Amino acid sequence: MKRQMLPPTFVPGFHDESAVHKMRYNKLGETDMVVSVLGLGAAAYSNIYASFSEDEAIITIREAIKKGVNYIDGGYWYGQGRAEEVIGKALEGIPRKAYYIASKVGRYELDRQKMFDFSAETSRKSIDRSLRSLKLEYLDLIQVHDVEFAPSLEHVMAATMPALEEAVRAGKARHVGVTGEPVCVLQQAVERSPVRVDTVLSYCRDTLIDDTLKQFLPFFQSRGVGVVHASATAMGLLTNAGPPAWHPAPDSMKSVCALASAYCKERGVELGRLAVHHSLSQRGPAVNVVSMASRELLRANLQLVHEGLSAREQAVLQEVRDRFLSKLPQKHWEGVQLEKHRASLARAASSQ
Repeated sequence: MKRQMLPPTFVPGFHDESAVHKMRYNKLGETDMVVSVLGLGAAAYSNIYASFSEDEAIITIREAIKKGVNYIDGGYWYGQGRAEEVIGKALEGIPRKAYYIASKVGRYELDRQKMFDFSAETSRKSIDRSLRSLKLEYLDLIQVHDVEFAPSLEHVMAATMPALEEAVRAGKARHVGVTGEPVCVLQQAVERSPVRVDTVLSYCRDTLIDDTLKQFLPFFQSRGVGVVHASATAMGLLTNAGPPAWHPAPDSMKSVCALASAYCKERGVELGRLAVHHSLSQRGPAVNVVSMASRELLRANLQLVHEGLSAREQAVLQEVRDRFLSKLPQKHWEGVQLEKHRASLARAASSQ
Protein backbone atom coordinates (compact mmCIF):
# COMPACT_ATOMS: atom_id res chain seq x y z
CA MET A 1 0.00 0.00 0.00
CA LYS A 2 1.38 3.41 -1.01
CA ARG A 3 2.12 5.68 1.95
CA GLN A 4 0.37 9.02 2.28
CA MET A 5 2.65 11.93 1.34
CA LEU A 6 3.55 14.15 4.24
CA PRO A 7 1.64 17.48 4.29
CA PRO A 8 3.32 20.92 4.34
CA THR A 9 2.50 21.13 8.06
CA PHE A 10 4.72 18.16 8.93
CA VAL A 11 7.53 19.06 11.34
CA PRO A 12 10.28 16.44 11.79
CA GLY A 13 11.01 15.75 15.42
CA PHE A 14 7.61 17.07 16.54
CA HIS A 15 5.04 14.95 14.74
CA ASP A 16 4.35 11.26 15.15
CA GLU A 17 5.41 10.48 11.60
CA SER A 18 3.72 7.07 11.43
CA ALA A 19 0.40 8.64 12.49
CA VAL A 20 0.77 11.47 9.98
CA HIS A 21 1.35 8.91 7.23
CA LYS A 22 -1.95 7.23 8.17
CA MET A 23 -3.95 10.48 8.15
CA ARG A 24 -5.75 11.48 4.95
CA TYR A 25 -5.14 14.99 3.60
CA ASN A 26 -6.92 17.10 1.00
CA LYS A 27 -6.15 20.40 -0.67
CA LEU A 28 -8.52 23.11 0.58
CA GLY A 29 -9.83 24.67 -2.61
CA GLU A 30 -7.25 26.86 -4.33
CA THR A 31 -5.54 27.83 -1.07
CA ASP A 32 -2.09 26.53 -0.18
CA MET A 33 -3.58 24.58 2.72
CA VAL A 34 -3.46 20.79 2.67
CA VAL A 35 -5.80 19.81 5.48
CA SER A 36 -6.44 16.65 7.44
CA VAL A 37 -9.79 15.00 6.72
CA LEU A 38 -10.45 15.21 10.48
CA GLY A 39 -10.37 18.68 12.03
CA LEU A 40 -10.77 20.03 15.56
CA GLY A 41 -13.81 22.15 16.42
CA ALA A 42 -13.85 24.74 19.22
CA ALA A 43 -17.42 24.02 20.35
CA ALA A 44 -16.07 21.24 22.59
CA TYR A 45 -14.22 23.85 24.66
CA SER A 46 -17.23 26.07 25.36
CA ASN A 47 -19.87 24.12 27.32
CA ILE A 48 -22.27 24.46 24.37
CA TYR A 49 -22.89 20.72 24.49
CA ALA A 50 -21.42 19.57 27.81
CA SER A 51 -18.95 20.54 30.51
CA PHE A 52 -15.31 19.78 29.84
CA SER A 53 -11.96 19.62 31.59
CA GLU A 54 -9.62 22.37 30.42
CA ASP A 55 -6.53 20.33 31.25
CA GLU A 56 -7.84 17.33 29.31
CA ALA A 57 -8.84 19.56 26.39
CA ILE A 58 -5.34 21.04 26.20
CA ILE A 59 -3.72 17.61 26.22
CA THR A 60 -6.20 16.45 23.57
CA ILE A 61 -5.47 19.36 21.24
CA ARG A 62 -1.74 18.80 21.53
CA GLU A 63 -2.06 15.09 20.89
CA ALA A 64 -4.33 15.69 17.90
CA ILE A 65 -1.79 17.97 16.22
CA LYS A 66 1.04 15.58 16.97
CA LYS A 67 -0.97 12.76 15.37
CA GLY A 68 -1.54 14.74 12.16
CA VAL A 69 -4.78 16.66 12.73
CA ASN A 70 -3.74 20.01 11.30
CA TYR A 71 -6.98 22.04 11.03
CA ILE A 72 -8.51 23.88 14.02
CA ASP A 73 -11.74 25.86 13.69
CA GLY A 74 -12.53 28.46 16.35
CA GLY A 75 -14.24 31.77 16.99
CA TYR A 76 -15.26 34.06 19.85
CA TRP A 77 -18.81 32.66 19.92
CA TYR A 78 -17.60 29.38 21.43
CA GLY A 79 -17.73 30.16 25.12
CA GLN A 80 -17.53 33.91 24.44
CA GLY A 81 -13.79 33.73 24.02
CA ARG A 82 -13.03 30.86 26.37
CA ALA A 83 -12.55 28.24 23.65
CA GLU A 84 -9.90 30.31 21.89
CA GLU A 85 -8.15 30.93 25.19
CA VAL A 86 -8.00 27.16 25.78
CA ILE A 87 -6.73 26.60 22.25
CA GLY A 88 -4.13 29.34 22.77
CA LYS A 89 -2.82 27.58 25.86
CA ALA A 90 -2.66 24.27 23.99
CA LEU A 91 -0.71 25.79 21.09
CA GLU A 92 2.06 27.16 23.27
CA GLY A 93 5.34 25.49 22.34
CA ILE A 94 3.93 23.85 19.20
CA PRO A 95 5.65 24.90 15.94
CA ARG A 96 3.41 27.39 14.11
CA LYS A 97 4.00 25.49 10.89
CA ALA A 98 2.35 22.38 12.36
CA TYR A 99 -1.27 23.50 12.06
CA TYR A 100 -3.78 25.73 10.31
CA ILE A 101 -6.17 27.75 12.42
CA ALA A 102 -9.43 29.45 11.51
CA SER A 103 -11.47 31.97 13.46
CA LYS A 104 -14.70 33.87 12.85
CA VAL A 105 -16.29 37.29 13.14
CA GLY A 106 -19.94 38.28 13.35
CA ARG A 107 -21.36 36.11 16.14
CA TYR A 108 -20.53 36.99 19.73
CA GLU A 109 -22.69 37.14 22.87
CA LEU A 110 -25.45 34.93 24.34
CA ASP A 111 -27.73 37.96 24.71
CA ARG A 112 -29.69 38.05 21.45
CA GLN A 113 -29.49 41.84 21.36
CA LYS A 114 -25.70 41.57 21.25
CA MET A 115 -25.33 38.21 19.53
CA PHE A 116 -24.57 39.41 16.01
CA ASP A 117 -22.60 42.36 14.73
CA PHE A 118 -21.24 42.35 11.18
CA SER A 119 -19.86 45.89 11.19
CA ALA A 120 -16.34 46.52 9.92
CA GLU A 121 -15.14 48.02 13.21
CA THR A 122 -16.38 45.15 15.36
CA SER A 123 -14.92 42.66 12.89
CA ARG A 124 -11.51 44.33 13.16
CA LYS A 125 -11.65 44.27 16.96
CA SER A 126 -12.76 40.63 16.94
CA ILE A 127 -9.81 39.56 14.80
CA ASP A 128 -7.37 41.31 17.13
CA ARG A 129 -9.04 39.75 20.18
CA SER A 130 -8.83 36.26 18.68
CA LEU A 131 -5.14 36.74 17.90
CA ARG A 132 -4.53 37.80 21.51
CA SER A 133 -6.45 34.82 22.90
CA LEU A 134 -4.69 32.38 20.60
CA LYS A 135 -1.33 34.11 21.20
CA LEU A 136 -0.66 34.16 17.48
CA GLU A 137 0.47 36.72 14.94
CA TYR A 138 -1.83 35.56 12.15
CA LEU A 139 -4.77 33.30 11.32
CA ASP A 140 -4.77 30.99 8.34
CA LEU A 141 -8.46 31.66 7.74
CA ILE A 142 -10.88 34.32 8.94
CA GLN A 143 -14.58 33.64 8.33
CA VAL A 144 -17.91 35.43 8.56
CA HIS A 145 -19.85 33.46 11.18
CA ASP A 146 -23.41 32.40 10.25
CA VAL A 147 -23.76 34.91 7.47
CA GLU A 148 -27.53 34.39 7.17
CA PHE A 149 -28.07 36.26 10.47
CA ALA A 150 -26.71 39.53 9.07
CA PRO A 151 -29.19 42.38 8.47
CA SER A 152 -28.68 41.61 4.79
CA LEU A 153 -26.14 39.94 2.54
CA GLU A 154 -25.44 43.38 1.09
CA HIS A 155 -24.37 44.59 4.53
CA VAL A 156 -21.85 41.74 4.79
CA MET A 157 -20.52 42.52 1.33
CA ALA A 158 -20.17 46.24 2.06
CA ALA A 159 -18.85 46.10 5.63
CA THR A 160 -17.63 42.69 6.81
CA MET A 161 -15.86 41.33 3.76
CA PRO A 162 -13.73 44.45 3.17
CA ALA A 163 -12.67 44.32 6.84
CA LEU A 164 -11.54 40.73 6.37
CA GLU A 165 -9.66 41.63 3.19
CA GLU A 166 -8.00 44.43 5.16
CA ALA A 167 -6.87 41.87 7.76
CA VAL A 168 -5.32 39.77 5.00
CA ARG A 169 -3.45 42.78 3.62
CA ALA A 170 -2.21 43.59 7.13
CA GLY A 171 -0.86 40.06 7.60
CA LYS A 172 -3.36 39.18 10.33
CA ALA A 173 -5.00 36.47 8.20
CA ARG A 174 -4.16 34.59 5.03
CA HIS A 175 -7.54 33.57 3.62
CA VAL A 176 -11.21 34.59 3.81
CA GLY A 177 -14.29 32.39 4.21
CA VAL A 178 -17.99 32.38 5.07
CA THR A 179 -20.01 30.01 7.24
CA GLY A 180 -23.69 29.31 7.66
CA GLU A 181 -26.55 26.82 7.74
CA PRO A 182 -28.37 27.52 4.42
CA VAL A 183 -25.95 26.35 1.74
CA CYS A 184 -27.76 28.47 -0.83
CA VAL A 185 -26.76 31.59 1.14
CA LEU A 186 -23.14 30.45 1.11
CA GLN A 187 -23.38 30.21 -2.67
CA GLN A 188 -24.88 33.70 -2.86
CA ALA A 189 -22.07 35.04 -0.69
CA VAL A 190 -19.45 33.56 -3.02
CA GLU A 191 -21.24 34.99 -6.06
CA ARG A 192 -21.73 38.50 -4.67
CA SER A 193 -18.61 39.08 -2.62
CA PRO A 194 -16.32 41.92 -3.74
CA VAL A 195 -13.56 39.95 -2.00
CA ARG A 196 -12.29 36.56 -3.04
CA VAL A 197 -14.03 33.90 -0.89
CA ASP A 198 -11.54 31.07 -0.41
CA THR A 199 -13.65 28.72 1.70
CA VAL A 200 -17.16 27.96 2.90
CA LEU A 201 -18.05 26.12 6.09
CA SER A 202 -21.34 24.23 6.05
CA TYR A 203 -22.61 22.40 9.11
CA CYS A 204 -25.05 19.49 9.50
CA ARG A 205 -25.58 19.36 5.72
CA ASP A 206 -23.53 16.28 4.71
CA THR A 207 -24.67 13.77 7.30
CA LEU A 208 -26.56 10.49 7.63
CA ILE A 209 -29.82 12.43 7.44
CA ASP A 210 -29.07 15.46 5.23
CA ASP A 211 -27.00 15.53 2.03
CA THR A 212 -28.01 19.03 0.88
CA LEU A 213 -24.38 20.11 0.59
CA LYS A 214 -23.85 17.72 -2.32
CA GLN A 215 -26.16 19.78 -4.54
CA PHE A 216 -23.83 22.78 -4.20
CA LEU A 217 -20.44 21.09 -4.44
CA PRO A 218 -20.17 21.47 -8.26
CA PHE A 219 -20.61 25.23 -7.88
CA PHE A 220 -18.02 25.59 -5.12
CA GLN A 221 -15.59 23.38 -7.02
CA SER A 222 -16.08 25.42 -10.19
CA ARG A 223 -15.05 28.53 -8.24
CA GLY A 224 -12.07 26.86 -6.56
CA VAL A 225 -13.70 27.34 -3.15
CA GLY A 226 -12.57 24.96 -0.42
CA VAL A 227 -15.39 23.24 1.47
CA VAL A 228 -15.30 22.59 5.20
CA HIS A 229 -18.04 20.48 6.78
CA ALA A 230 -18.84 20.53 10.49
CA SER A 231 -21.10 18.63 12.89
CA ALA A 232 -21.33 15.16 11.40
CA THR A 233 -23.58 14.26 14.33
CA ALA A 234 -26.07 17.00 13.40
CA MET A 235 -25.36 18.92 16.61
CA GLY A 236 -25.79 15.82 18.75
CA LEU A 237 -28.98 14.57 17.11
CA LEU A 238 -27.11 11.53 15.76
CA THR A 239 -25.61 10.31 19.03
CA ASN A 240 -26.57 7.80 21.71
CA ALA A 241 -26.75 10.65 24.24
CA GLY A 242 -29.23 12.54 22.08
CA PRO A 243 -29.39 16.26 21.23
CA PRO A 244 -29.17 19.13 23.72
CA ALA A 245 -32.43 20.69 24.89
CA TRP A 246 -31.95 23.71 22.62
CA HIS A 247 -31.67 21.64 19.42
CA PRO A 248 -33.80 23.22 16.64
CA ALA A 249 -34.91 20.00 14.92
CA PRO A 250 -38.68 19.36 14.93
CA ASP A 251 -40.02 16.72 17.30
CA SER A 252 -40.76 14.39 14.39
CA MET A 253 -37.05 14.26 13.51
CA LYS A 254 -35.98 13.93 17.12
CA SER A 255 -38.34 11.00 17.63
CA VAL A 256 -36.97 9.03 14.69
CA CYS A 257 -33.37 9.74 15.66
CA ALA A 258 -34.15 8.70 19.25
CA LEU A 259 -35.36 5.34 17.95
CA ALA A 260 -32.12 4.97 15.98
CA SER A 261 -30.15 5.86 19.09
CA ALA A 262 -32.00 3.28 21.20
CA TYR A 263 -31.41 0.64 18.54
CA CYS A 264 -27.67 1.37 18.60
CA LYS A 265 -27.54 1.27 22.39
CA GLU A 266 -29.19 -2.15 22.43
CA ARG A 267 -26.44 -3.43 20.14
CA GLY A 268 -23.55 -1.79 21.95
CA VAL A 269 -22.80 0.62 19.08
CA GLU A 270 -22.39 4.41 19.29
CA LEU A 271 -24.60 6.21 16.76
CA GLY A 272 -22.25 9.22 16.82
CA ARG A 273 -19.42 7.01 15.64
CA LEU A 274 -21.50 5.83 12.68
CA ALA A 275 -22.36 9.44 11.87
CA VAL A 276 -18.75 10.64 11.97
CA HIS A 277 -17.66 7.71 9.81
CA HIS A 278 -20.31 8.60 7.23
CA SER A 279 -19.21 12.23 6.94
CA LEU A 280 -15.53 11.31 6.85
CA SER A 281 -16.32 9.01 3.92
CA GLN A 282 -18.02 11.63 1.74
CA ARG A 283 -16.33 13.21 -1.26
CA GLY A 284 -16.25 16.97 -1.60
CA PRO A 285 -15.47 18.49 1.80
CA ALA A 286 -11.73 18.74 2.36
CA VAL A 287 -12.05 18.53 6.14
CA ASN A 288 -14.71 17.49 8.63
CA VAL A 289 -14.61 19.51 11.84
CA VAL A 290 -15.43 17.44 14.91
CA SER A 291 -15.56 18.67 18.52
CA MET A 292 -13.20 16.59 20.66
CA ALA A 293 -12.43 17.51 24.27
CA SER A 294 -11.00 14.17 25.40
CA ARG A 295 -8.22 11.89 24.28
CA GLU A 296 -10.66 8.99 24.32
CA LEU A 297 -12.86 10.64 21.69
CA LEU A 298 -9.86 11.82 19.68
CA ARG A 299 -8.41 8.32 19.54
CA ALA A 300 -11.76 6.83 18.57
CA ASN A 301 -12.06 9.29 15.67
CA LEU A 302 -8.47 8.72 14.58
CA GLN A 303 -9.23 5.01 14.53
CA LEU A 304 -12.16 5.72 12.23
CA VAL A 305 -9.86 7.59 9.85
CA HIS A 306 -7.21 4.85 9.94
CA GLU A 307 -9.38 1.72 9.97
CA GLY A 308 -13.04 2.59 9.48
CA LEU A 309 -15.95 0.71 11.06
CA SER A 310 -15.90 -2.87 12.21
CA ALA A 311 -18.05 -5.40 10.35
CA ARG A 312 -20.55 -5.28 13.22
CA GLU A 313 -20.75 -1.49 13.10
CA GLN A 314 -21.21 -1.55 9.33
CA ALA A 315 -24.13 -3.95 9.73
CA VAL A 316 -25.77 -1.78 12.41
CA LEU A 317 -25.26 1.31 10.25
CA GLN A 318 -27.13 -0.31 7.37
CA GLU A 319 -29.91 -1.40 9.72
CA VAL A 320 -30.22 2.09 11.18
CA ARG A 321 -30.49 3.59 7.71
CA ASP A 322 -33.09 1.07 6.54
CA ARG A 323 -35.23 0.91 9.68
CA PHE A 324 -35.17 4.50 10.88
CA LEU A 325 -33.32 7.22 9.00
CA SER A 326 -34.89 6.38 5.63
CA LYS A 327 -38.27 7.13 7.22
CA LEU A 328 -37.48 10.67 8.35
CA PRO A 329 -40.30 13.04 7.34
CA GLN A 330 -37.74 15.76 6.55
CA LYS A 331 -33.97 16.00 6.57
CA HIS A 332 -33.17 19.42 8.03
CA TRP A 333 -34.43 22.35 10.10
CA GLU A 334 -33.14 25.14 7.88
CA GLY A 335 -34.34 28.57 8.93
CA VAL A 336 -35.72 27.55 12.34
CA GLN A 337 -32.96 29.24 14.32
CA LEU A 338 -33.05 32.35 12.14
CA GLU A 339 -36.83 32.73 12.55
CA LYS A 340 -36.54 32.27 16.31
CA HIS A 341 -33.82 34.90 16.49
CA ARG A 342 -35.76 37.45 14.46
CA ALA A 343 -38.94 36.83 16.46
CA SER A 344 -37.02 37.40 19.69
CA LEU A 345 -35.61 40.68 18.42
CA ALA A 346 -39.07 41.77 17.27
CA ARG A 347 -40.57 41.04 20.70
CA ALA A 348 -37.80 42.96 22.41
CA ALA A 349 -38.29 45.94 20.08
CA SER A 350 -42.08 46.00 20.63
CA SER A 351 -41.67 45.97 24.40
CA GLN A 352 -39.46 49.07 24.45
